[in-house]
Amino acid sequence: MTQPSAHPDDPHYVSRMGWLRASVLGANDGIVSVGALIVGVAAADPGREAILIAGLAGLVAGAMSMAMGEYVSVSSQSDTERADIAREHEALREMPEEELHELAAIYESRGMTPGTALQAAREVTEHDALAAHVRDELGLSEASNANPLQAALASAATFSIAAAVPLLAAVLAPGGAVIASVLVAVVVALGVLGALGAWAGGAPPGRAVLRVILGGIFALAVTAAIGKIFGVAV
Repeated sequence: MTQPSAHPDDPHYVSRMGWLRASVLGANDGIVSVGALIVGVAAADPGREAILIAGLAGLVAGAMSMAMGEYVSVSSQSDTERADIAREHEALREMPEEELHELAAIYESRGMTPGTALQAAREVTEHDALAAHVRDELGLSEASNANPLQAALASAATFSIAAAVPLLAAVLAPGGAVIASVLVAVVVALGVLGALGAWAGGAPPGRAVLRVILGGIFALAVTAAIGKIFGVAV
């Protein structure tokens, strides 16, 4: 049965951490990496066709890379979590009394008196010993459980959508204005992303918006400088 919330009008957002982190990471990387790639190539002064091919290749390769990277890294996290849970299950079977007192010590360290901590440990152990140790000893919960496929899909999808913004700006830019058009598109897109990420996570938007915009401008400036100095596609 779902327990009623004490503050239904002000919910917690921790359950969104998994997909939100992957989505924001994918979108930010899509905007910045493809935008920086286009600016770097444009600064080297090749033709428009080369600029657009580089941007499209960056979008496709980046989406695949983000998906695989998220899947592999989150799978490793999931494997570690499962291994820890298996060890905890083994310990509960072989030395339940020691595990009980370990749980009581955890509760005591959080402010309970020794007697209350031991009683609480006994009660949660009787209800679901493994769940209690997974939550209170290992610090794992359903909200933070690693989901490799969800992270991979969220990251790849948001990367592709976000990377299309600087690519579209380059396509629509008038002659000689590719760099300026992409810069404006990247700054606007990053501002929107920062605001949306903060909103989805229930956080203040100001710092998030400033953080992503400054990071994106720095990345574009560096790649533009490299393209200008060396005169090659970077």
